[in-house]
Amino acid sequence: MKKMRKFLCLAGVALAAVALVACSGKKEATTSTEPPTELSGEITMWHSFTQGPRLESIQKSADAFMQKHPKTKIKIETFSWNDFYTKWTTGLANGNVPDISTALPNQVMEMVNSDALVPLNDSIKRIGQDKFNETALNEAKIGDDYYSVPLYSHAQVMWVRTDLLKEHNIEVPKTWDQLYEASKKLKEAGVYGLSVPFGTNDLMATRFLNFYVRSGGGSLLTKDLKADLTSQLAQDGIKYWVKMYKEISPQDSLNFNVLQQATLFYQGKTAFDFNSGFHIGGINANSPQLIDSIDAYPIPKIKESDKDQGIETSNIPMVVWKNSKHPEVAKAFLESLYNEEDYVKFLDSTPVGMLPTIKGISDSAAYKENETRKKFKHAEEVITEAVKKGTAIGYENGPSVEAGMLTNQHIIEQMFQDIITNGKDPMAAAKDAEKQLNDLFETVAVDVK
Repeated sequence: MKKMRKFLCLAGVALAAVALVACSGKKEATTSTEPPTELSGEITMWHSFTQGPRLESIQKSADAFMQKHPKTKIKIETFSWNDFYTKWTTGLANGNVPDISTALPNQVMEMVNSDALVPLNDSIKRIGQDKFNETALNEAKIGDDYYSVPLYSHAQVMWVRTDLLKEHNIEVPKTWDQLYEASKKLKEAGVYGLSVPFGTNDLMATRFLNFYVRSGGGSLLTKDLKADLTSQLAQDGIKYWVKMYKEISPQDSLNFNVLQQATLFYQGKTAFDFNSGFHIGGINANSPQLIDSIDAYPIPKIKESDKDQGIETSNIPMVVWKNSKHPEVAKAFLESLYNEEDYVKFLDSTPVGMLPTIKGISDSAAYKENETRKKFKHAEEVITEAVKKGTAIGYENGPSVEAGMLTNQHIIEQMFQDIITNGKDPMAAAKDAEKQLNDLFETVAVDVK
């Protein structure tokens, strides 16, 4: 039988030293499925839709909602993912949090652990619970309560420059060794095969290590939610990425975040990169002449004969914050985003980059007629398959606060920095990082029968 988790208060582990609110036991879910008769009040929405089309799309949705409900006002604020984590963790101390927001999957359990969110059972019922991808919906389920609603999905896959591979007679790599050899060959020809990022203000080193470990059937978290960086598989992964950085990567990638990493691919300076369908929009905006020369493939394995593993899926959630003075407005706006016509238009703002979490949408004529989806049919198929198989980092054994801390505290990034910059032994560095993480884990949760 799966163990239940008892959540305790998270203190002193955010990026900034903040005092988190006290935990207060399980909240009763709202069961009414009747929408309010009249809506009024001002709400603030935080989101990470920094790209133009998505930003415009969500603003149009807000404008339409306010026109339909003239006594409401929606103020929208945009933050990068890194800024968002700092913003909400520090904001909990003084009540400066939004009414509604997007989040990263790994952050939602931290938010719940901080007693910061309200259950969304009533909204899910009004939208139609049977419409949702159950796996995505369950990522923030505690008991009978759902604390987030998945807005869209994407997954990490390997993007390649097909023209460069053809020019240099290189097959699409299916194993990590093949990726190394291909990258080495390209570097000798004057092109970076791959950039390897280790910036300590982002989760990229954790992501890259997770690629390797998951491809071998392992996890960065054990079944009892302890960090595992000292297993043979994890050690092999650590040594692989250190070798890749030293031998084939631009050296300034030691401090790269996700955007810096992606930009090299957007600019045509790398032949491989790991990302979602958002790479299509990035290439189109930065190097449109290369748009016909990119495609997506599965993340490599250790051996070609290895079983295909789910790697990293992100079901991007929407949440409503407990401090909201007008939760009925926040919920109503959230629900309005799932109107089929408007939902497809939102997905169309970044086609292939955002996949639907609502069943049947991908089969609709409106969805299929998008020209980018037609052009990148193969890439979308690869990403869709990866979405089905993968989980958020550390979620292989279910959602947990520990998984969020694994990615948000950047301890693994610092581990790689110590190995590369300070020459620390990989096993010694892993033991130290593992202990740091497990010590933090002990402060936030205990198992109960």
